[in-house]
Amino acid sequence: MELLKRLSEAPGIPGREEAIRAIVREALSAHVDEINVDRLGNVIAHKRGAGPKVVVAGHMDEIGFLVSHVDEETGFLRIEPVGGFDARTLIAHRVTVHAKGGAMCGLIGTKPVHVLTEEERKKVPEMKDLFVDVGLSGKEATEQVRVGDPVTLVQTFDEVGNLVTGKALDDRLGVYVGIEAVRRLAKEHQADVYFVATVQEEVGLRGARTSAFAVAPDIGVALDVTLACDIPGVAAHEQITRLGKGVAIKVKDSASISHPGLVQFLVSLAEERKIQYQLEILPRGGTDAGAIQPAREGVAVVTISVPTRYVHTVVETAHKADIEGAINLLVAFLETCHQADLRL
Repeated sequence: MELLKRLSEAPGIPGREEAIRAIVREALSAHVDEINVDRLGNVIAHKRGAGPKVVVAGHMDEIGFLVSHVDEETGFLRIEPVGGFDARTLIAHRVTVHAKGGAMCGLIGTKPVHVLTEEERKKVPEMKDLFVDVGLSGKEATEQVRVGDPVTLVQTFDEVGNLVTGKALDDRLGVYVGIEAVRRLAKEHQADVYFVATVQEEVGLRGARTSAFAVAPDIGVALDVTLACDIPGVAAHEQITRLGKGVAIKVKDSASISHPGLVQFLVSLAEERKIQYQLEILPRGGTDAGAIQPAREGVAVVTISVPTRYVHTVVETAHKADIEGAINLLVAFLETCHQADLRL
């Protein structure tokens, strides 16, 4: 779990993925034939084969913030979200402000409940109600922090029984699964494999779009987390997936409809290799598959998902067995995908 811990705890909001990029390059450099970084910042690792050409994509970026204002009088910071947040989950969290002079600790604050009006207590918090306290005077803050500095949430990566939890498992889990699969892939394989650690997924699948255009794959596999709503108060038909019940093979989300031949191929592989799986339909949200699918004349795509609780919080949580299942299924797929029927 050391690699996943490093990936989870490292900072990397959309457009500022450099720390993750360095980890990915280090982890893969000895296991691929070629590794490059494109102009947008995607890491493209190539493990050569005769064909078909397969892109496997997991996104490096995490949801975070940019400093949007530094108060000259008080030193408090205002922040602009980069990616989708539920403001309720942010109150009283620590953040790191990646300022020009170095990283500094910050505290997300809001008005204490003791001074809220009755009307304010009933109101759901919004981003505009929050601020960051960096413990500096107005003069000090304006000298050390500037508009545009990245801000990331602080959380350690931990193991909790059979689970792992931390920040940015969306989608450092996908990056981890991709790295491990490439490392385990047999030297003799037919697929021409490109693993792409993509950028800026959380703000519009941007890295997947440009890298898929450049590679022009026959098959695209997105690696991401999906909702596991197997918690009290959620009906069985609303749970999407459940932790510990296997890797998820996506049928549909709001960004892509998986190629039916690839879905069936993965199902058959999972059953043949005795890999526990569950089929997934996600009513809201998408993955890099949505950007890979329309590249050039079109790509057959599918998503392999790791069920995850509490997505887009600092306590994103996944089951170790589901993670291992995702790695095993991806390795099996890359070893045999030349046999997949892509006809519709």
